[in-house]
Amino acid sequence: MVTISLCMIVKNEEDTLARCLDTVKDIVDEIVIIDTGSTDKTKEVAAKYTTNIYDFEWVNDFAVARNYSFSKATKDYIMWLDADDILLEEDREKLIRLKRVMNPEIDIVMMKYNIKVDEKGIPKTTFTRERLLKRSKQYEWVNPVHEYVKIHGKYFNSDICITHRKVHNSGDRNLKILENILNDEGLNDRNTFYYARELYANKKFDEAITFYNKFLDSEGGFISNYMDACMDLAKCHYIRKEDKKALRSLLRSLEFGIPRAEICCMIGEHFKNYKQYERAIYWYEVATKLEKPSTWGSVTHDSWGYRPHMELCACYYKIGQVLKAKAFNDMAGTYKPNDKIYLHNKKFFEMLLSKKETEEHE
Repeated sequence: MVTISLCMIVKNEEDTLARCLDTVKDIVDEIVIIDTGSTDKTKEVAAKYTTNIYDFEWVNDFAVARNYSFSKATKDYIMWLDADDILLEEDREKLIRLKRVMNPEIDIVMMKYNIKVDEKGIPKTTFTRERLLKRSKQYEWVNPVHEYVKIHGKYFNSDICITHRKVHNSGDRNLKILENILNDEGLNDRNTFYYARELYANKKFDEAITFYNKFLDSEGGFISNYMDACMDLAKCHYIRKEDKKALRSLLRSLEFGIPRAEICCMIGEHFKNYKQYERAIYWYEVATKLEKPSTWGSVTHDSWGYRPHMELCACYYKIGQVLKAKAFNDMAGTYKPNDKIYLHNKKFFEMLLSKKETEEHE
């Protein structure tokens, strides 16, 4: 059976660190905590789980800090988590099984990352990260912010999920790091995208639009990032009441690949808001016919099932096609059988059709 070192970098995480470690402490063989300047009780919490606690002077570079954490690992594989990550019970069991049967020829295990969940813990948005890495391969993190490991060697796509449950907001920390890169050496394509995202997150919409467009005019990024940029850019324009520009931004996504359900739903919503229901129906129906991708990019799950069917229910009802509206509500219910909107609509259509049947027999 392989052994695992858990390596984490933390700062002021007294509210979340124990929650994270409790979900993995009995699975990993070693816990390494790198503290980058906590002023709360983070190190006291960490000391309940490990003696491998190291101070590290923060140099505005996440990759440098993560590489330092990896340098302290001693086991076969290195796993990384953030303090506001957890493993749900089913994912704990999957990780335990994987550890038992792990083929030592595998260099990297990719895991799903649920970055948004609903009130019941069901994932809303998911993407994939390199999560378990063979120590002997000496993988290195790159990029000061939104850091990543360059994938090479034999990798395995697992169905294990890490669930992100954010408590603290990072504010403009990432934005400042990227601004320093911009001023010092300029931004590559990847950092241009993330700089635009940080500008958007900090409500600097005019600047965000500039950098999203700059990224979309580049050719070196990931397709999933181009798709996300089109959606984010559209949101910026909607905030500025520039609906036509927003629509053009969404349609521009077709430059980069086949339609994505998230974008089709946004286009459908555009026309629905203008009460152009037939046009909205077209785009929502396209969304229902697309196959959910198995790539490592982000996926908003509702857009690949529940949302377009529910929106089709609303649109068909608006144009007087009650039976079709009911049928699409029924299909939406197959994705979320306990959803309040679905159940409300189900009751409404049952009453409506019952009343209509009664009137026809009078």
